[in-house]
Amino acid sequence: MTNKFNTGFTIIELMIVVAIIGILAAISIPLYKDYLTRSRWSDAFASLASTRTATADCLQFNNGIATACDTDTEINLTMPTTASGGNVTITRGTFTDGINGSDSTIVFVLTSNAAMGSCIVTLTGTNSATNLSWSYANGGGCTKSKTGVGT
Repeated sequence: MTNKFNTGFTIIELMIVVAIIGILAAISIPLYKDYLTRSRWSDAFASLASTRTATADCLQFNNGIATACDTDTEINLTMPTTASGGNVTITRGTFTDGINGSDSTIVFVLTSNAAMGSCIVTLTGTNSATNLSWSYANGGGCTKSKTGVGT
């Protein structure tokens, strides 16, 4: 009599492999979706970069008066109104003048559609005597893990 060795995997071993693949997929798919959303937000922020620069130049030219830089004509550039393939809408918020060219504020509001989590990101520029600094704030229930900015 000869001994025959069974070759192959048992059903238990195959079930364990399938369970491990399922666990990995359950963890990685939401992370991948957040990654895609953050990359779309990066595209939206990049599309607003030239507007930020033109606004900063306008502020410098107009001695820090924000209301002198609140239209496309005044900054000599057409601001994009959508980004990320139409998933993000960009609007101008309030432009508030400070005192003697300092503490002026400029606000841009970026609103995403449901495909990107219906997030609202507020980009605020604050003018000081020497520079214009930008800060991001998340709204609409979104966090940094979705937009890539803010706290």
